[in-house]
Amino acid sequence: MTEKRGADIIAEKLVEAGATHAFGMPGGEVLGLLDGFLQNGIDFKLTRHENAAGFMAEGHWHATGRLPVLVATIGPGAANAINVVANAMQDRVPMIFFTGCVDEIEEHSYTHQVFDHRALLAPIVKGSFRVAKGAVGRIMDKAIRLALDGQPGPVHIDLPISVSEKTSPEAYWPLQPMIAPVTPATGPALQSAREALLKAKHPLAVAGVDAVNEGAGQEITDFCTRFNIPLVTSYKGKGLLDESHPLALGGAGLSPKADKHLMPLIAEADCLVLLGYDPIEMRTGWRDPWAQDVPVIDITPAARYHTMHYASHTLLGTVRDTLPLLTEGLEPGKERWNSNRPAEVRSALKEAFSVSKDSSAFGPEQVFDTLHKCLPENTIVTADSGAHRILVSQMWESTSPRSFLQSSALCTMSCAVPLASGYKMALEETGRDVPVLAFVGDAGLEMGLGELATLREYKLPVVVCVLVDESLALIELKQRNSNRQNSGVDFTGSNFPAIAEALGGHGVWIDDEETLKAEADAALKRDCFTLLACRIGRKAYDGKF
Repeated sequence: MTEKRGADIIAEKLVEAGATHAFGMPGGEVLGLLDGFLQNGIDFKLTRHENAAGFMAEGHWHATGRLPVLVATIGPGAANAINVVANAMQDRVPMIFFTGCVDEIEEHSYTHQVFDHRALLAPIVKGSFRVAKGAVGRIMDKAIRLALDGQPGPVHIDLPISVSEKTSPEAYWPLQPMIAPVTPATGPALQSAREALLKAKHPLAVAGVDAVNEGAGQEITDFCTRFNIPLVTSYKGKGLLDESHPLALGGAGLSPKADKHLMPLIAEADCLVLLGYDPIEMRTGWRDPWAQDVPVIDITPAARYHTMHYASHTLLGTVRDTLPLLTEGLEPGKERWNSNRPAEVRSALKEAFSVSKDSSAFGPEQVFDTLHKCLPENTIVTADSGAHRILVSQMWESTSPRSFLQSSALCTMSCAVPLASGYKMALEETGRDVPVLAFVGDAGLEMGLGELATLREYKLPVVVCVLVDESLALIELKQRNSNRQNSGVDFTGSNFPAIAEALGGHGVWIDDEETLKAEADAALKRDCFTLLACRIGRKAYDGKF
């Protein structure tokens, strides 16, 4: 039996789980926790808002694989973090979220800032714990294992002040190793799925976030290329197969224009193989996208209860371990899809999302095309939610997983800059010279302007490209397409270059491709953030996606 401060036990458990950083906005109730971090080698990073802190933690996780940790104080701090915690739940991020709270005996008489954090967070976390004296280590073990198990997600820990700051007598329990999902044993379900795939002449694969989280990119690449099987991914799954590959049909889920080309091909498939595909990322166009008389093999780390689509064969396990079993007896070669249909669809998609040859206007497609051509291939991209995200997700070819980051299930605004910040911070700490580019709309940037100061604070030379159209373009388009009057979607413009300069970066207006290319080149040489304010005009996304 040993006695240590609760904050020290917590920090030691986080270190044992691989955490190196925590992000947040502190208050008096979490000062003991911050001291525990400091004394045990966890680097706490201050942001301007709890929501941004969570996305910064996620960005750091994408770059390093290190357990993301978010800290907020009691009451308003906890409430501010609701958005990013919900995002972690839907986008499958294994976040540990600490909130400070008053001691249990006090909450019955002391009401200032006090409300039930656990009740508020219950629908959007995998679990919630109130830390108790004598059980700090055991609760941390539970929380960490739960966050990482199966489909990752956020776990909330309410930390009373006295538990954090006073010693807690308890036995030391080493963090128990995680148990990976069990690979399906050879049996009727696997054999039936294998037979369906063996018979298929036009199989098609669909991959998503679960395959990314288990690091199955190489296995998926080998599967598709060896057996000549085209691949569609969710936006989160971009890069599982290098999107320059002839079998890569790109990301999908939000663009009706893309669906017009993909859905007919799906209808021609005689077997679908779902590789860690979670339809939480997809919109209504991907509800029941295939017929029930077609074999659908779903390889998943967790049981699916969504009823978004039909699956005839569910194989509970990892993609990495299950694919070799599934493909036993499957011969390599090109007898599958011996027509040019996948190539035709790929070509049609590229044409649909290319820069119009007869357009002299400077619009979003010119912005994305120019930056894609002039920035290095290994550039890490983040994208905020909005019309620009749908178009750039279709246009930008990703060469590897986790190289195009976004909120693709919750689809929340104001995530791109902090995602980029967290990723770039990890790169800077390890001496990797890789550009990081954040695409934002003007409304999304204004929603989280304070995080430009965070870029300044940590000297992160992120390139921020803001698409300036002075409108909530996606909502305005939906409003207009449903024959409603314009209301609540347009706003006056801000002087973004001046704001960038005031917050410690370099800002410039962009009105043409040549200026954009020159400024992007210059941005790569700066030691501060660069804000490229691209004026594209209203209704610039009409017909684009």
